[in-house]
Amino acid sequence: MAENEWLNKDFYKTLGVSKDATESEITKAYRKLARKYHPDINKTKEGEEKFKDISEAYDVLKDKESRERYDAIRQFGAGGARFAGGAGGAGGFDASNLNDIFSMFGGNAGGNGSHIRFSTNGGGGFDDIFSMFGGGNAGGYGGHGYEDYGDGAYAGYRPTPAPEDGADLNSKITLTFRQAVKGATVSLSAGGRKFKTRIPAGVKDGQKIKLAGKGKPGSHGGRNGDMYLTVTVTEDPKFTMDGVDLVVDLPITVGQAVDGAKVEAKDFDGDPVTFKVHAGTSSGAEVRVKGKGVKTKRETGDLVGRVQIRVPEHPGLGEKHAAKEFDKACGDFADKLAEAREA
Repeated sequence: MAENEWLNKDFYKTLGVSKDATESEITKAYRKLARKYHPDINKTKEGEEKFKDISEAYDVLKDKESRERYDAIRQFGAGGARFAGGAGGAGGFDASNLNDIFSMFGGNAGGNGSHIRFSTNGGGGFDDIFSMFGGGNAGGYGGHGYEDYGDGAYAGYRPTPAPEDGADLNSKITLTFRQAVKGATVSLSAGGRKFKTRIPAGVKDGQKIKLAGKGKPGSHGGRNGDMYLTVTVTEDPKFTMDGVDLVVDLPITVGQAVDGAKVEAKDFDGDPVTFKVHAGTSSGAEVRVKGKGVKTKRETGDLVGRVQIRVPEHPGLGEKHAAKEFDKACGDFADKLAEAREA
């Protein structure tokens, strides 16, 4: 957009900020509006025009020098600005009305009969105003001229790209069973960047973890993408996880199952624990030790012993005789088991 059109544009109002807004406030206001009116999102004609307006306003106000030049031009129109005499005269000039400036282009300039051509098509333009007051061209005033507004601009001004969020990434990681139970700090890399992250306790095999902001970087102020980490957990020869509970096989004798017993074992950390097996417990039953499972921020699981009644692999005559006597003592219990198998 040509600078001689700035007088009729209130860029602060367009972005919804005050005239003393900071650079960060201006950028924040622009990004909010750009997300709302970007042509990829708002496909209406009104949205397109609004996006052009806010891009134009941001393009001028984001740069300190162009913002100062814009404020000065707006002040000329409001009246009261004065210039030192330039190439056309030696005295001061009262710019109480901007029309006084433009009347000099096409009329008599300073009464000396000279005429100055004013054009926005190249060669002249708004630079002529500053050259009359010893400022050279607009670039000499402290900014940049028309050559900065190149091809692809909306209606003569440079478009500012809308913020674009970075793409998400997918990655994989393999953890030991202990790392999954206890949690672990691991090193990862994405897009040539290395970083460390904490894997929480209790993560499951096949679970996906979202790492916010660890995807591809955004552009033009957009946020970074996320990383989705798929976890593989190696098996443990003794323990498994069921939610936040740790599960372990608990082998016991026939006598312990029938009479009940306190069975000693070791927890996941190798510390001794005691399972209380009630009388009449069968294989597959579960007994628990509270608080010895997975510890997360929200809860703590139990250590679960799954009962397995074991008998000698090679019983002798005494054991066989005792077993038969035991079955007799149980009455019709063996017959009921047979009926259950056939049902």
